[in-house]
Amino acid sequence: MKAVWYERTGPAREVLVFGDMPTPIPGPGEVLVRLAASGVNPSDWKARGGSRPMLAPRIIPHSDGAGVIEAVGLGVEPSRIGQRVWVWNGQWKRAHGTAAQCIAIPEAQAVPLPAGTSFEAGACLGIPALTALRACLTDGGVAGQSVLVAGGAGAVGHYAIQFARLLGARSIIATVSSPQKAAHAMAAGADACVDYRREDAGARVRELTDGRGVDRVIEVDIAANAKLLPQVLAQDGLCVAYGSGAAEFTLPFFPMILGGIGLRCFIVYELSAAARAECEGLLTRFLAEGRLQHAIAGTLPLAECAAAHEIVQAGDAMGNIVLSVS
Repeated sequence: MKAVWYERTGPAREVLVFGDMPTPIPGPGEVLVRLAASGVNPSDWKARGGSRPMLAPRIIPHSDGAGVIEAVGLGVEPSRIGQRVWVWNGQWKRAHGTAAQCIAIPEAQAVPLPAGTSFEAGACLGIPALTALRACLTDGGVAGQSVLVAGGAGAVGHYAIQFARLLGARSIIATVSSPQKAAHAMAAGADACVDYRREDAGARVRELTDGRGVDRVIEVDIAANAKLLPQVLAQDGLCVAYGSGAAEFTLPFFPMILGGIGLRCFIVYELSAAARAECEGLLTRFLAEGRLQHAIAGTLPLAECAAAHEIVQAGDAMGNIVLSVS
């Protein structure tokens, strides 16, 4: 099979190799998925760059993908052969991810993909969509709440706006960095946008909420925005943080304790079985009903994996970058 791999961490064009590898054989409880698309996420280029230790001498990157089950291992129903699926945690705590024509993976990590959803969209679900959905569901959910989505034009933010709307949020504000990104977030369902490069974000959010603040912040970079929380959150509000641009951050304790502000941190790779089942069930329903927009910012061939990593690392794309594997 064709695949992309690296044997040491470093810059994409220096360490990523495109070539041939043996097709894996599914073990007990596993399925073999012939992939049609592989999603590229920030965690993929960060891992390739050395953010976490390599688990094996050779790593096939990427956690997200979609394709068709081609074979099954012992204990898996043969009826799954031919099923369209999307894949999560492909390369989390494993050496072989989705940047390849095939992946052998535990069958629970190959989730049925509704017929109306493309493989390219399926390759965006494991990290961006599930992260956004969990951020909207945790701690009682967003129903009736005012929600601020940080980075509303990003891959997670774009989905978070949609899920907040579908799950009954009262109002949705998104932070963005350009008029183009504001239009993208508004098209997803935001009620208003705050351009943090041109406006005082705290003051603008207060203005938009009649001085009250929002009930929930869905935060992409807690290290960069922690000091803003007391300015934008209402009394007893909650910050749900799924990302950080730094390993450590400082919180303004006294303003936060006076505001009764809560902080929930999570990583989509380590969802509990119950949380993952809840998210998968709702996501499947929304997909089957055709209620989601999928922002594919670009599709590149598998052989151009290094270029895809560079695009995602630059952070300018509005939406997901996907590799075509077929």
